[in-house]
Amino acid sequence: MDIVEELLKHNKLALSKAITAVENEYDNAVDIMTKIYSHTGHAYVIGITGPPGAGKSTMTDKIAKEYSKRGFTVGIVAIDPTSPYSGGAILGDRIRMMDLTADEKIFVRSMATRGSLGGLSQKTGDAVKLMDAYGMDRIIVETVGVGQSEVDIVKTADTSMVVVIPGMGDDIQAIKAGILEIGDLFTINKADRDGTDKLNIEIEMMLELNPEHVGWRPPINRTIASKGIGIEAVVDSIEEHKKYLEENGKLAEIRKARTKSEVTAMLNDKVNRYIDSKVINTQEFDDQIMKMQNREIEPYSVVDDIVAKVLK
Repeated sequence: MDIVEELLKHNKLALSKAITAVENEYDNAVDIMTKIYSHTGHAYVIGITGPPGAGKSTMTDKIAKEYSKRGFTVGIVAIDPTSPYSGGAILGDRIRMMDLTADEKIFVRSMATRGSLGGLSQKTGDAVKLMDAYGMDRIIVETVGVGQSEVDIVKTADTSMVVVIPGMGDDIQAIKAGILEIGDLFTINKADRDGTDKLNIEIEMMLELNPEHVGWRPPINRTIASKGIGIEAVVDSIEEHKKYLEENGKLAEIRKARTKSEVTAMLNDKVNRYIDSKVINTQEFDDQIMKMQNREIEPYSVVDDIVAKVLK
């Protein structure tokens, strides 16, 4: 079957196969991405991040169901830690979201981190584009934790939501990891626990000090996702943020910046691969390294020399 043709006809099997091809860098991966590109740019992408144990998967599950109830189709890219044995995703998220697969309007895909940060955000972006071309209205990207890779992955989103929970000792540790800047909305999950009010006040105070959010004040919602409490308000907040971005022309700005960083990352990747094969893995380079070790030459002129050759 022609994967692209079938994918554009809303064939879920073709969508699965296309994501697998891209994730594993099969020979037809670039061809697939090239063909679907003109069909992308319609879906709205939501990033969900937060510390481990904050209930992100349950939250994602409930948000997807709420969107489905409102008549939207939803794609979910769940970033899972990598299995040390198979190198594949451990699929914790997929198991937790098992009942979503019965919903025709929802498609769930787990992706493994494979220990790669930069490569992951590109592959996540590709999976998002494939779901977009397939015709999903909303796409949710759910990350593992709140490290640098999460900040990068959230760059693939139009609206980013940070999920936190009370009573994690240093309550605000999730936000300290530079994540405050990327949160367009905050959700305090497990809000029936002690310390919810305190956490709410701490987030409010940090938002007061943060000059990033001009024009949009990130709302703080409270949920008990396991019981489905507060989910409607979260979806309303996401839709309000979408409306705000569209009305102020900011959505176009975000997407322009995203395209620029995508192309830059692809350029860097191509150049790095070229340098690896044509420069680093050569006898000449090894000889130069030996000379540097013996202090016969210095690295600065060697680098200038290589750059001059590569740019030729």
